[in-house]
Amino acid sequence: MQILFGLRGRIPRKTFWFYGVLGPLAVSAYATTLLGIAGVREQRIEALVNTLLLWPALAVSAKRWHDRDKSGWWVLIQLVPALGLLWTLVENGFLRGTVGANRFGEDLTGRL
Repeated sequence: MQILFGLRGRIPRKTFWFYGVLGPLAVSAYATTLLGIAGVREQRIEALVNTLLLWPALAVSAKRWHDRDKSGWWVLIQLVPALGLLWTLVENGFLRGTVGANRFGEDLTGRL
């Protein structure tokens, strides 16, 4: 639960891809299907799913920024159209975090 709801600590790339990309995609598809079957309007489905996934997505991304030895406030780069999403994907998804301990905690690469 710490991975999805806490804002402290670090996570490696593998955990980011699982909890920050694949997990939310699966939850979104599942929730969209169930709410569609229940007859909920498409706009309402989108709002509900986005609300459900907002905090966990922010928490996972903040911890990934911490792994890169950057403030969790870097999640706000996603508010910059197009460039923000690309920057976040490269930094969080493809670049290795700080080797060894940094100000946000121990290096967890290979432990999770």
